[in-house]
Amino acid sequence: MIINTKYHGEYETSDGEVLHFPKGIPGFPDEKQFVIIPLEADDTFMILQSVKTFELAFVLINPFQYFPNYDFTLDETTIEKLAIHSPEDIAVYSILTVHDPFEKTTANLQAPVIINLKNKRGKQVILNIDTYTTRHNIMNKR
Repeated sequence: MIINTKYHGEYETSDGEVLHFPKGIPGFPDEKQFVIIPLEADDTFMILQSVKTFELAFVLINPFQYFPNYDFTLDETTIEKLAIHSPEDIAVYSILTVHDPFEKTTANLQAPVIINLKNKRGKQVILNIDTYTTRHNIMNKR
């Protein structure tokens, strides 16, 4: 299928690549289908692109590449809803707030995006811990 995207124009993807967010994403409850597209060839930055709304796209990173001590525990409800059976089944992403200049760009570590790679279900989880905020600078963290 071909979808219109914010950063890549028309993009060809398959049904097997579509991620399903049963409850949507906070602030976007009607947006339930997304794909992840590399922003560039090196996969450092990814785009979580809505299948339905081309203007809706979030820049993502793998938070462990920038914050190696990042650690949290998923609650049982999330584990059940995403049908997670093993830590190896999931991918974790952080949504960036991109600033100008880029050196001021921050990652939201308080609300990671969790993807079950086996069944393609996803959820943005709000962590109820004080350790992380929505604005962790990513520069000089690699």
